[in-house]
Amino acid sequence: MTSQNDTYTLANGTKIPVIGFGTWQSADGDVAYQAVRWALEAGYRHIDTAAAYGNEESVGRAIKDSGINREELFVTTKLWNDAHSFEAAQKALDLSLQKLGLDYVDLYLIHWPNPAAIKAQGQNAWETANAETWRAFEAAYEAGKAKAIGVSNFQIHHLESLAKTQKIAPMVNQNFLNPSDTQDELVAYDKAHDIVSEAYSPLGTGRLVDLPQVTTIAEKYHKSVPQVLIRWSLEKGFLPLPKSTHEDYIKANLDVFDFALTNDEVSELDSLTGIGGTHTNADTADF
Repeated sequence: MTSQNDTYTLANGTKIPVIGFGTWQSADGDVAYQAVRWALEAGYRHIDTAAAYGNEESVGRAIKDSGINREELFVTTKLWNDAHSFEAAQKALDLSLQKLGLDYVDLYLIHWPNPAAIKAQGQNAWETANAETWRAFEAAYEAGKAKAIGVSNFQIHHLESLAKTQKIAPMVNQNFLNPSDTQDELVAYDKAHDIVSEAYSPLGTGRLVDLPQVTTIAEKYHKSVPQVLIRWSLEKGFLPLPKSTHEDYIKANLDVFDFALTNDEVSELDSLTGIGGTHTNADTADF
């Protein structure tokens, strides 16, 4: 990856920018609006939000006010846990589109595979709920309301369950991926099934920034630790989604295309697994 304009190609041929701008914990209103405006001005063309973030309206307003042609942007949002059924998922997407002020999203994701409300319905209720929800996603894709569809926080058994009834396979799986948690088996499964692995929290929620193994590499390339961690995601073939609400950091997080890590450096960062925390178990989390 040598340019912010580089793309991955999804299973349906859709091009997705190799780095995206995350908006998790970016408060609705001026904070989220300004962060997205700064990101677009810096050159990001891939914006990631979610119904649960509560900031879709601000994200949509920033997109509109940027003046950038819609066709030049890639916008992702996600279905929250309170809408895991065919009809509820359809209504939820329509509401997200309304809030974003868009006719379609480029990517629509199921945010979590096994929400608490679904778990309360029985041990395997999530399988039926996901199948029905995915049927709504396929309908949205066929109707042009979503140019691509995928999932988030799905592990292998969730994906294998979905495969029993799906007509269209997920094109993206967004997960907690960084040197503290490489999720090698899941990533290998995604790759084998032509699913792009997106990496949220590519900086390990800040837990990796002071580790000497990372700072030494950063000093070598005259880069910041966050830039090295984002570059690691790219070297691994992931699609990182760094987020910030500070203009300087937003710009810096995109400045990762003028250097490359060696195989040894990638392996050294891989060895940090477990140091900065691990992904949330979607089957036990109270979501």
